[in-house]
Amino acid sequence: MIHVTKTYLPNKEKYIQYVDEIYKSGWITNNGPMLKKLEERLAKYLGVKNVVLVSNGTTALEIAYRTLDLEGFAITTPFSFVATTSSLVTNGLLPIFADIDEKTLNLDPKNIEKLITPNTSAIVPVHVFGNTCEVEAIEEIANKHNLKVIYDAAHAFDVKYKDTSVLNYGDISTLSFHATKLFHTIEGGALIINDDKLAQKARYLINFGIENAESIPHLGTNAKMNEFEAAMGLCVLDDIEEIKNKRKTISDSYKKELKGLVTFQEQNENASENYSYVPVVFKNEKELLKVQKSLNEKQIFPRRYFYPSLDTLDYIEPKQECKISRDISKRILCLPTFAELTQDEQNIIISTIKKAL
Repeated sequence: MIHVTKTYLPNKEKYIQYVDEIYKSGWITNNGPMLKKLEERLAKYLGVKNVVLVSNGTTALEIAYRTLDLEGFAITTPFSFVATTSSLVTNGLLPIFADIDEKTLNLDPKNIEKLITPNTSAIVPVHVFGNTCEVEAIEEIANKHNLKVIYDAAHAFDVKYKDTSVLNYGDISTLSFHATKLFHTIEGGALIINDDKLAQKARYLINFGIENAESIPHLGTNAKMNEFEAAMGLCVLDDIEEIKNKRKTISDSYKKELKGLVTFQEQNENASENYSYVPVVFKNEKELLKVQKSLNEKQIFPRRYFYPSLDTLDYIEPKQECKISRDISKRILCLPTFAELTQDEQNIIISTIKKAL
């Protein structure tokens, strides 16, 4: 079977060497040496100031909201993984959906300002499939209305905008290091925070709000990453350039062979790509379902990211209709993309799509 993605597993002997170090030290969680080493290496590799590693990407979003003391309404996109929205709701924030740009698939800045009210505290955009948002336009709106900006950058690992990390934009950017991601730590995530005081506050919040042995000034939780996950991250980071290069080859092949048959996401011309995903948009849902059925019959399983559009969720009130997001969500499919995908396997995927169309 070929799924939409496959977890990258690094050299087992290298990972075992790290595990041996963990056993030798006896330190398996609570800000251990592996975690500290990974935070330092990631900060250097990504070109950012503070990396706060956490247990998963959803927790990273929740900690970001708490770190910034958000309340009231948050303007966000309906075209994302459900965690972008659910993390707001579980933290007492009301998602206000702004529709997307049908070409870039990102939140359209032109739709933000009309939704701002006195109760709005933040904008939560998503770099969808790693495609950089219009960060300068969003920053201008946020500054004008004194709003915080938290970027859900789950897909934007190592993406550059105008020669600097896109993770440096906004008050906080969050990453997911789930096993299916370009870079992973089995489970895991991170907050990227330029402000040192905010970064320190986030570190307290992920450790029950404890500041020291005799002081617990914050309402925190347990969101720490453990040493075994950090060790996996160190191994994967060693291979990240090779992983990206293989994904680029796969992405380029899809775009060359399927040009004119499907529509590809329009990339930000000032930003780099990390080739995390290959989303394709069909003319209509009927065409998508036909292609999906043909692939499934050959034990090939692409994924309908992101479906359904989040503005249709039952637990979101009041209801808001985002027509473009609803339309795109019914017509988009992410094709299998991972480092171990062979050329022969990709040829089967491409030929099956062509035949179905």
